[in-house]
Amino acid sequence: MLLLPHAALPLHIFEPRYRQMVERVLKDEGGTRQFAMATLAASPQDTGRPPRVRDVVCVGHIAEHQRYPDGRFDLVLRGLCRARILDLQEPEGDRLYRQAMLGPLELPDQAVSGLTGARRELRSLLAGPRLQRLQSARVVLPWIERDDLPCRVAIELVAYAMVKDDETRYAILSEGDANRRAGLVWRELKRMDRLLALADRQGSRDWPKGMSWN
Repeated sequence: MLLLPHAALPLHIFEPRYRQMVERVLKDEGGTRQFAMATLAASPQDTGRPPRVRDVVCVGHIAEHQRYPDGRFDLVLRGLCRARILDLQEPEGDRLYRQAMLGPLELPDQAVSGLTGARRELRSLLAGPRLQRLQSARVVLPWIERDDLPCRVAIELVAYAMVKDDETRYAILSEGDANRRAGLVWRELKRMDRLLALADRQGSRDWPKGMSWN
């Protein structure tokens, strides 16, 4: 699972290490109720080594939580910002979870020019007849059309809802430049649009008589 800034991720917390982490985050009076969502790099097969924690994480805020009597939690984690791991500490003593020192990957309030055009191009793709056959595109199109939603936020939400490939999602998370992120999202939507166009070409009405596409 991978979280992006401004998106919301429901989580069911049941492993002891994560239950302990959430308990400590929630008990921190006056705290921010934040923790970082990290992902694991794919490790080569048969190395015998555990997968590596990837360098870039999304810091999230516990927006909602429900604690169960057996210690499990249901959470809604809302993405706040990208960060890079500067120092990672493995579990130690009674601490079952990893903890890290983080550095910001970008300034969340930094003004970015050029996103209006990128937003317009994404909207054009999402509104096209092929992508509109996808429920996810129909859901996110009103978001990118909202005037009260900043370009950066709208593009993040489109990325979170539409991009499903793990490597592409991590590339979007780890890209600190908002314009290059928008380009990654545009290329992924364009790829999906082309795939749907190819699928249309295989419709039975276009088959040569007595033949079908393979």
